[in-house]
Amino acid sequence: MINLIWLLLMASGIIYAGINGRIEVVTASAISAARNAVELSINLIGVMCLWLGIMKIAELSGLIKLISYVLSPIVVCLFPSVPKHHPAMGAIIMTISANMLGLGNAVTPLGIKAMQQLQTLNPRKDTATPAMCTLLALCTTGFTLVPATIIALRSAAGSTNPTEIVGSTLIVSLIATLLVLIVDRACRAFWK
Repeated sequence: MINLIWLLLMASGIIYAGINGRIEVVTASAISAARNAVELSINLIGVMCLWLGIMKIAELSGLIKLISYVLSPIVVCLFPSVPKHHPAMGAIIMTISANMLGLGNAVTPLGIKAMQQLQTLNPRKDTATPAMCTLLALCTTGFTLVPATIIALRSAAGSTNPTEIVGSTLIVSLIATLLVLIVDRACRAFWK
């Protein structure tokens, strides 16, 4: 469906430019956008390497284990159907920890692993469990302490102060996470 929407947007832009006799603008814009995308990607590689290196240092120093230890009681309360020492619990904690550290796309493989572990506990393989829905909701809102990916993007795009969004990101992501947890619990109560 999304591919059809993109196709319609591109086709309507090309047709509009053709009708107005400005088709050369489409070509120039496409080439310019491709060049900008490559430049941004190259700039982003260095910044992402820096943040991933910092994350590796945090992991080796025990910071990730500390965050996991602090999160463990909260996660146990949020996911009562998951046994405390099941591998799914560890995968959930790692997913939420990576989200909190703002690792963006790096969270996806962790989330998939957590969902696979939760699926092993699922008695009805064709239906998502409440724990799966809660994890999906938490990953979608992504409470973030350090928005590393956004900082990296802003830095790669030439921002003079790429970290100025940390405070507002913290507040917005906290509110979004609290709201999604309230809605998650309300939906569970409603559909019981």
